[in-house]
Amino acid sequence: MNEATLQLIIHSHEGHLEARETLVKENIGLVWSIVRRFSNRGYELDDLFQIGCIGLLKAIDKFDLTYQVQFSTYAVPMIIGEIKRYIRDDGMIKVSRSLKEMSTKAKITREVLGKRIGREPSIDEIAKELGSTSEEIVLALEASSEVESLHKTIHQGDGNPIYLLD
Repeated sequence: MNEATLQLIIHSHEGHLEARETLVKENIGLVWSIVRRFSNRGYELDDLFQIGCIGLLKAIDKFDLTYQVQFSTYAVPMIIGEIKRYIRDDGMIKVSRSLKEMSTKAKITREVLGKRIGREPSIDEIAKELGSTSEEIVLALEASSEVESLHKTIHQGDGNPIYLLD
């Protein structure tokens, strides 16, 4: 790491906002180069840039000078991680990471257990296999299910549709 960057990081860690701002300005190009990798994901580049800058700020604040690596080597995964977290968590309904993980485990267990016992396993069997409760499994599976519009047509009879909302 060059001496100027090292000094800026030291000063930033001591609370000097000017040093922190200089580090951000010097690494804006790095943030943009990472943001461009995510350009075809359906998000505004400016939004991803702001999230990337949050990752850069976290990298500045958490960089350990004893790592003996270039700052950019540490910053790149921090910036990418922040952007990926934003994309992963950006849904209409926020579902916790632990629920998403439990849902994935339950789906895999349902498939594996089903092959082993030759039928669709019950929620209780899945819960027992995972060392969890039935309530936790149901909650996880429901949290990961697709959201349906209240205006979805559920019956179309004599010309008057019946919506889920009805």
